[in-house]
Amino acid sequence: MSTRAEEVLETDVLDEGGADAAAILNEGRDATFRGWIVPAIIGSALLMQTLNATSINNALPAMAKALHVEPLRLNLAITMYLLASAVFLPISGWMADRFGAKRILMIAMVLYASASAACGFAHSLPQLVAFRLCQGCAGAMMGPVGRLVLLRTTPKKELVGAMSVVTMPALLGPVVGPVLGGAIVTFVSWRWIFFLNLPIAVVGVALVRAFVPNVKEQAVSPIDWPGILLTGFGLAGLILGFENLGRDVLPPLAVAGLFGGGLGCLGLYWAHARNNPHAIIDLSIFRIPTFRASVLGGACFRLVPGATPFLLAMLLQVGFGMSAFAAGLMTFVSAVGALVMKTTAPPILRRFGFRSVLIVNGVICSATFMVYALFKIDTPHWLIMIALAVGGFFRSLQFTSLNGMAYADLEQAQMSRGTTTASMAQQFMQSVSIGLAATLLHFLMLRRGETHLTGATVAPAFAIIGAFTLLSMFWFLRLPANAGDEMNNRVGA
Repeated sequence: MSTRAEEVLETDVLDEGGADAAAILNEGRDATFRGWIVPAIIGSALLMQTLNATSINNALPAMAKALHVEPLRLNLAITMYLLASAVFLPISGWMADRFGAKRILMIAMVLYASASAACGFAHSLPQLVAFRLCQGCAGAMMGPVGRLVLLRTTPKKELVGAMSVVTMPALLGPVVGPVLGGAIVTFVSWRWIFFLNLPIAVVGVALVRAFVPNVKEQAVSPIDWPGILLTGFGLAGLILGFENLGRDVLPPLAVAGLFGGGLGCLGLYWAHARNNPHAIIDLSIFRIPTFRASVLGGACFRLVPGATPFLLAMLLQVGFGMSAFAAGLMTFVSAVGALVMKTTAPPILRRFGFRSVLIVNGVICSATFMVYALFKIDTPHWLIMIALAVGGFFRSLQFTSLNGMAYADLEQAQMSRGTTTASMAQQFMQSVSIGLAATLLHFLMLRRGETHLTGATVAPAFAIIGAFTLLSMFWFLRLPANAGDEMNNRVGA
């Protein structure tokens, strides 16, 4: 609506209703303000995580050189962060319900920034991994708690648009991160990547304190300590198993023990949670088709965005010999494509619905990712950038669709544990994707008889992982045609 139209509307309302009408108009303005300011603030909290993650991926070769380890070993710093996030996630929803989401969000932002600063002072890989574990614990609270605030303060029909607003600040991290991180690594020191979060945290905490409502449940379920321990050990066993698969760090029997122990703990949790109304993860919500497709089908797709930054850093810097700054200038266009998509996702979903978008766009995402396998050292840079921008554009649409559909049919009472469950699945798949990508590169290197990574070693990994994501179609094709239509304002379409 134009400014002149708003003035005319305000005049008409005041003439007809006097003070009461003015109050209604002001209430409408307040609602509009809250409709975008709260998602934007929550998105700024996520900016810290995305800025840190994308900067680190681009800095891995330089960090490896400074810490005197092989570049492939630096994926441990990423995996351990995601491991801590996945293990600590189950308690985040309960803490938000018990102490208030606003308070927990501010505490998480302060702890995350503090752990980031500690990472910047690390002088060995064990020190970096330890501080990244602390950072992951704090990060586990930021994302789910922020999303929980959004879910409880936004009408369902406005949720897709609000989620697009949330992800816009968060997407500035992938846009700015590769270039800024590359510049810092090339011209200053990789340590300053971790210090970037400090000013963002100060501003973010002030905004959360001023504008974010302190939503929490009136009746809080007792905390499920057995469930937290079982899911924590289960996820840790699987993530560490994938991390060490095919490596020489642990003997094969120990790796098998990690997988067996992880699966055993998750099996015990299933038995524990079946008839437990206070279980930390509510398994009954997997009976909802939209949630099941989003989490399980989305798990296959999330291998792509999880592995992309790591594989591109290995391909462009280690394989092609680019500097961190040059690689960052190339890869940031992927996030630009994702940012452009955020403005078009809601109308696309309203027009075609979740099912059609997930199926067609899922195939496009897989194909564009497999195209990256064709990159060679003499491929024109402008062509690589176009392919990365197109891939980022369509992956962003898939993310928005999956994240929105997960909550389409959940009741308010299910939102807390639904958010926790969806976040755990996302973090787990991100951990697995990086571990699998590193393991895949290790096997490809052995198959070619090489002792160091080359571009020809890295390229096939894009095709293999891209093809694997098509398994998500098993869940998407089984969705009803009207899945999640209420959220997209498509009821009766």
